[in-house]
Amino acid sequence: MKFENVLAEVDGFGKFQIWLIFMMVIPRMTLPFHFLMNNFIAAVPSHRCDISSLDDGGIFGNLSQTEKLAVGVPVQEDGTPSSCQMFTEPQYHLLLNSSNVTDLPTVSCQNGWVYDHSTFKSTLATEWDLVCDNRRMNRATITIFFLGVMLGAAIFGYLSDRFGRRKALLMSYITTTIFAFASAFSHHFTLFAAMRFFTGVGLSGISIISTVLCIEWVDIKHRTAVAILMSMDWTVCAALLPIVAYFVTDWRHLIATLSTPLFLAIICWWWLPESARWLISNGKVDSAHFYLSKCAKFNHREQFMADLKPEFLSKVIFVENENRKYSYLDLVKTPRMRRLALLTGIVWFGVACTYYGISLNVIGFGVNIYLTQFIYGAIEIPAKFIIFFTLDKIGRRINQAGALFLTGLCIFCSMLIPQEMGLYGTAVGALGKMFAEASFTTVYLYTTELYPTVLRQNGLGYSSCMARLGVSICPLISLLEEVWLPFPSTVFFLTAFTAGFSALFLPETKNIRLPETVEDVEQMRRRSISTSNK
Repeated sequence: MKFENVLAEVDGFGKFQIWLIFMMVIPRMTLPFHFLMNNFIAAVPSHRCDISSLDDGGIFGNLSQTEKLAVGVPVQEDGTPSSCQMFTEPQYHLLLNSSNVTDLPTVSCQNGWVYDHSTFKSTLATEWDLVCDNRRMNRATITIFFLGVMLGAAIFGYLSDRFGRRKALLMSYITTTIFAFASAFSHHFTLFAAMRFFTGVGLSGISIISTVLCIEWVDIKHRTAVAILMSMDWTVCAALLPIVAYFVTDWRHLIATLSTPLFLAIICWWWLPESARWLISNGKVDSAHFYLSKCAKFNHREQFMADLKPEFLSKVIFVENENRKYSYLDLVKTPRMRRLALLTGIVWFGVACTYYGISLNVIGFGVNIYLTQFIYGAIEIPAKFIIFFTLDKIGRRINQAGALFLTGLCIFCSMLIPQEMGLYGTAVGALGKMFAEASFTTVYLYTTELYPTVLRQNGLGYSSCMARLGVSICPLISLLEEVWLPFPSTVFFLTAFTAGFSALFLPETKNIRLPETVEDVEQMRRRSISTSNK
């Protein structure tokens, strides 16, 4: 008897599993909130130089605001005041002849900036003047945050396999809560950047551990449905984010508001179960029996566990060495594990790089920033339905590769659409976002099924680490448009296709039981379950 047989006897998808998924939704709400909030907290509103320093005590003080701008700030090609330049002294002659601006001396803003607060009460840009020459520091906040997420994936992937899913999850809750609120109350940019880095570390643990914990408690038949159901919290909250941001326009208040679900998550943690798979794989059969009995009671299958002795559980999962402690080095010690690590790393890098390359470009969508973010969230819903019906029909591998190829194709097509055809560009961009979400939804389930129980969190942690590396360089890729406008899209297109081809070399995992040991992966045994359990 295998673990899947035991799980089937206590019901692999009953009230217990539904309750667990619901408990995981609470902390997972914060994932899209924090991963995408930079679109709002780091937004750059319209701005111009503060020209109060030009007041010479004479005629300047008697001018209207429009006239002051005319004599104090040069005009851009589109007719709006320059955002980063001002005249060295009032040019009063422009009141009579505004076209005579040739060779007038200008300097960078000398006395700060004046911002348009009609959309945002406060952002990072307005708080610390992260505009003009400092605009790259504003973009750097995204990179810093996702570098933290990348480090967190490595840390919590190891901790989860070493000390258990439950303990590592609590640590991620506490870490995220402390540093999220610390970032909201930071009064120096350097301190804020550091707090966002450590917030990313904690959030990474929530992301990868919650997924694995739920998948390890679900039977084969319902793994696809559960993976997609869990990913719906991202879609719904991504669409909810602009609604919250519309009413909370101060960046400090927004971070605090979007982090409050974590307090409820910490309270609910006391009722979370440990992974029975992990407990058995680590020789803790008594604890595994306790949680399986709890599952059976929830699902009204008490009789089976009453007759099952804890000692029997040690036989349902073959444990090579109960005292052995696994680490990231075990991902590269054997041939097939090395190959798996290489391919999943490339796939995750490509999935995340293209997804966030589209998601973090809300300004380029051509409509209101709140509406743009809502569209980006809502467009993911069709992707969920498509994946739900295709994952069990054509398998994980073809879905993963196909979604990446279609994402890359949409990015390539967007390069060919002239800017004046904005409606077509918008449609192709939304379509690319939909396929990018389909690839992200698939990769979480696929990777969880590929790695063995003893290394599952390490494998997912490493893969997520590669993904966050891809996200971290997205802002840097976007800067390539200064060299050649289609350059960033070209990089994203090639990345998507490279990841798609890599996915084709991964083994299929549809309708096979989860691997438990490294030996399962190396021997590539077909881990099917008996038809009686389907």
